[in-house]
Order: sequence, then structure tokens, then C-alpha cells
Amino acid sequence: MNLNTLDLLEKELEFTSFSHQDALEIGNLIVQYAQENNVAVAIHIERNRVPVFTHLMDGTSEENYVWLFRKKRVVDHYNHSSAFIEERFIQSGASHTEHSLLSTSEYQAVGGSIPIRVKGVGVIGSVTVGGLTGELDHEYAVEGIRQFLNGK
Repeated sequence: MNLNTLDLLEKELEFTSFSHQDALEIGNLIVQYAQENNVAVAIHIERNRVPVFTHLMDGTSEENYVWLFRKKRVVDHYNHSSAFIEERFIQSGASHTEHSLLSTSEYQAVGGSIPIRVKGVGVIGSVTVGGLTGELDHEYAVEGIRQFLNGK
């Protein structure tokens, strides 16, 4: 995906409000979507840096759990999706790992973490998916948010 597409996607996925109950519903939608596709994912949702949903499906591991935090820290730092930041570095001819000056053990610009952006407020958290490829993790996070927003 190009930067413009990723930026438009973040704008499309804007919330009017966000509660702990919303996090539970989004997390469950992602689990259901993964089950329908016979894959296992790890999911972590935060609101104001407080975990409000975490679930690791059977078939995931501690490594997937660690990656959730590497990706979500990118959202915390840049207020953009981890896929957006990854693509921005690639398009500039650089790599996040080598050129961001952020610790690679703490930050990885790999798809899968989406900012929770509330209209009139800004970014208040993130929805992060791990366990597949960065591209698929991003797709699953987007799908969960999109299903939730379309259901409202």
C-alpha cells in the first residue's frame, strides 16, 4: 500500500468515541475473523496506554506477544499505523530499523498496529495484531475496526 492509501485508511477508521467495551467488541471481532480464516493471531488493544484487551489464540507464542508491543510502540511514538511508518521509511530509501534511532528490541515498524483516533481528540490508543505477516496483521486489525465501525 502506498502512503496516501494508508493515510486515507487511518482517516476512514476514525472513531467518534472509544470505550473499554468497544475494545472488547473489536478484539472479539478480530478473533472471530481469524477463526473463520483458520489462523491464530495475538491481539492487544490499549486506551490511554492502559491494556483493555489482550488475547493470544491457541497456536500463538510468547514471541507473538513481544511483537505486539514492538509494533504498538511505533503507533505510540508516531501517531500513525506501524504499516504507514514502515512504508514512509521504505519510500524515503531508508529502513526504520537502521535509521529511526529507536531500539529495535522495543520498536519495529512492521504492519499490524493501527491507531485508535477519536474525532476531535486525536490518537488515544492502538489496536495491534501479531502472529502472521506484517501485511496480514495489518489487514486483520483493519478488518476488526472496520466491522466494528460499520456495525454502529
